[in-house]
Amino acid sequence: MEQLIESKLIKADKAFTEWKKVSFAERQKLIAKAAELFKAKAEEFGTIITKEMNKPISQAISEVEKCALMMNYYAEAADVLQPEKIESEYKISEIHYVPKGVILGVMPWNFPFWQVLRFATPAILAGNTVVLKHASICFGSGNTIEKIFAEAGFPEGVFQNLEVGHKEVKEILEHPTVKGVSLTGSEKAGAEVASIAGQKIKKSLLELGGSDAFIVLDDADLDEAAKVGALARLQNCGQTCVAAKRFIIQKDVEYDFLPKFIEEYKEYVPADPMNKETKLGGMARPDLADDLEKQYQKALDNGAEAIIPLERISDNEFKPGLISVKKGNPILQEELFGPLGMLMIAENDDEALEMANDIPFGLSNSVWTKNTERKQFFIDGLESGTVNINRMTSSDPRFPFGGTKTSGYGTELSLLALKEFVTAKTILGK
Repeated sequence: MEQLIESKLIKADKAFTEWKKVSFAERQKLIAKAAELFKAKAEEFGTIITKEMNKPISQAISEVEKCALMMNYYAEAADVLQPEKIESEYKISEIHYVPKGVILGVMPWNFPFWQVLRFATPAILAGNTVVLKHASICFGSGNTIEKIFAEAGFPEGVFQNLEVGHKEVKEILEHPTVKGVSLTGSEKAGAEVASIAGQKIKKSLLELGGSDAFIVLDDADLDEAAKVGALARLQNCGQTCVAAKRFIIQKDVEYDFLPKFIEEYKEYVPADPMNKETKLGGMARPDLADDLEKQYQKALDNGAEAIIPLERISDNEFKPGLISVKKGNPILQEELFGPLGMLMIAENDDEALEMANDIPFGLSNSVWTKNTERKQFFIDGLESGTVNINRMTSSDPRFPFGGTKTSGYGTELSLLALKEFVTAKTILGK
């Protein structure tokens, strides 16, 4: 291991010995200060995001502002880590929540500020210190976040960005100072990191891919569903784990919904990401665009039909595509990470539910209906970490976020996230 990385891990461990003693309230004050800085510099930091991964500047600025909102949520949160007194026959019977230590974050490029801070904020508030391995195209974002933590007054070593590649992750995670890992990324990356953590008996949290269903039933508000559906698929150029990727439409409204949806879909045209009016930028890298083209062709080779052809107009830009897919097409078992949507037709609620669940992923789903009983049917039946009714998926600091099946395990956001990287320590005595 390089001496610089080794020294940063040791610094993080040394910082932990003091940081864990700082009160919850004092940690919150520093988080509030950092939130203030992120909000004040949202345009500046949004520009960094856009230059690194082509996100439209308006969406990039919104990402930074959302980070500030989330951090303020934790800055004002109830201290759920206070010792809990439990009634028992013992004179002393308590549960203490003890931070684990140095936590490694392995984070992706698609939301280079939000994904990092969504993990790091509750981990640090709980008393841990954090080292970040960011995506290689987002080192600027990682370094900027580290500078803001320093500017806000956090002790040196509480948050550090490591400019390392994937090869170094194994060594870092195996290092004795590191006590846990949180990864947001692909199923393959998650399996590899979880395997290393498991061999070393270290806690892991995985937020992996998704192929979310957007289910439109015959009593839905079709105009609203069409407008929101296009945004849900094409925001961030479709490079979002919780993007709507499979549009499951009840047969009775297929011909009413589809023209509305196509009209909204075609509003998304690639343009200069630095223009605040732009709704669709390019993909983050040309090789990712190559992968999407291959998946598109695979879907067509296996019987899918193009409703709107996926048209590549540069090394990383597409005019968004929409394909009609039937059950059994192998593309349904993959995640499409880009501006390509899939349309499926269901005869009834039972078939719509079956289609929605017939994938390895279980991140989030959206259902559009006005009927209370139908809402409950899908709430109870959908196999996902989140179910949205008449809205698109978006993470909210107040509510837990995480998946099931191959979409991962563990909780980000909400007060529950504060307990992900702590040990529940039982205290009993007479």
